[in-house]
Amino acid sequence: MKLNEALENIKPIEQQTADAAQAHMDQQTKPQGSLGRLEEFARRFIAITGRDVIRKKAIYTFAGDHGITDEGVSAFPREVTPQMVYNFINGGAAINALARHAGADLKVVDMGVDHDFEELDGLLNRKIGNGTANFSKGPAMSREDAIQSIEAGIALAVQCRDEGVDLVGTGDMGIGNTTPSAAIVAAFSKMSVTDVTHRGTGIDDESLKRKVAVIEQGLKLNQPDPADPVDVLAKVGGFEIGGIAGLVLGCAAVGIPVVIDGFISTAGALIASELHPNVRHYIFAAHKSVEIGHIHMLERIGQEPMLDLQMRLGEGTGAALAMTLVEAALRGYREIATFAEAGVSESDD
Repeated sequence: MKLNEALENIKPIEQQTADAAQAHMDQQTKPQGSLGRLEEFARRFIAITGRDVIRKKAIYTFAGDHGITDEGVSAFPREVTPQMVYNFINGGAAINALARHAGADLKVVDMGVDHDFEELDGLLNRKIGNGTANFSKGPAMSREDAIQSIEAGIALAVQCRDEGVDLVGTGDMGIGNTTPSAAIVAAFSKMSVTDVTHRGTGIDDESLKRKVAVIEQGLKLNQPDPADPVDVLAKVGGFEIGGIAGLVLGCAAVGIPVVIDGFISTAGALIASELHPNVRHYIFAAHKSVEIGHIHMLERIGQEPMLDLQMRLGEGTGAALAMTLVEAALRGYREIATFAEAGVSESDD
């Protein structure tokens, strides 16, 4: 599915279905609304899918390298990106543990790692290049590459639909990728770079100042157009961020709810939401990241985070945890008896 076709296929969610789901929960043996946001999660999932049970769950962790790391914006060298991809494939990373806990299949997607991987089970080769260019000196990628990265993500969403996946999660791996993510939110929001840029992997004060200056330089040089989300991605984004944007957009196009992880995943979701306003209705925001720019992204796409656990890892870890809450909400929807079924008296109010 091409980008334009995906955009044409995105429809508003079925409000009638959402209202019917809420009406059912209002008849269950509990005070109305007493399960709080769990009721929202169930209502939204049912409105998007027409189902009250999840058949399959899948998390896609998109990996890519970034030329901007040449400017010393990360505490870790870029060799860590391929090393962590191998760790994912071998089952030893945090996302592996939490995906297993959530009962979700994990797929790792090489969008642009600066390493040539052999064929590996669980690794999808969608490589566009061996890392982006240094966006402080020119565009991160061409417009054609930006569209290719988005369409790679859309294709994965279509595959999920065909395989009966009912809930999708996003994750990321890429040394330096909080830098393009901060640049993306600054480009769309027009907020100061200082107000949306944080420490990423744990850089010191001096490195943080350099990171802010590098982003400011890149935005001034490239002049990304906030009215053209593909231009923003091409000028200051990353291949893995484009893949995430495409997966989110594609899930909206094929009617699958998508749980986005933290700062980098939300940068991708922001691009998708800027491409089409209805995308946001298909998004579940897993958690609030420690990264200071994250909450501004979430506000722009109209999402309240499901969790706040002081996490800042990425990989899809928050998405895996949040998936279990959606599943819990649906179990409550299916299994809590109504007042009539249980023979319990309703409130007189």
